[in-house]
Amino acid sequence: MVKPDIRRVRAILRGLQVSSSDVEGSALVSFDGLVIASELELHVDADRFGAMCASLVSLAVRAAREVDRGELRQLIVDGVNGPMLLTRAGDRGVLALAARPSASLGRLILDSRKAVLSIEEAFVPADGF
Repeated sequence: MVKPDIRRVRAILRGLQVSSSDVEGSALVSFDGLVIASELELHVDADRFGAMCASLVSLAVRAAREVDRGELRQLIVDGVNGPMLLTRAGDRGVLALAARPSASLGRLILDSRKAVLSIEEAFVPADGF
């Protein structure tokens, strides 16, 4: 069994916001909707956000399967106040990232995929080895 190094994951999430002024918030959410770590605005209910992200991903996985698109890598929700990306972090969960409307979608995609690689490295065996 592996567990996340929460401090490393939070540092990765903070790094996303430091490296891009367009990133307004981020979270690592398990597939069953639990928020593992987050850097969200104070008004955001992290538990509800996590549950909704997990539901979106679950539906998108089924829809992608239905039209034979293979394993889901990323889901983009484009709102008038900016995009939200849900990027699969291997079997660890989903990186949720919210950005400003002026953000470059291509840059966000690249940044989120790079962050996911770092997040996957932040998981260590439960016994410390």
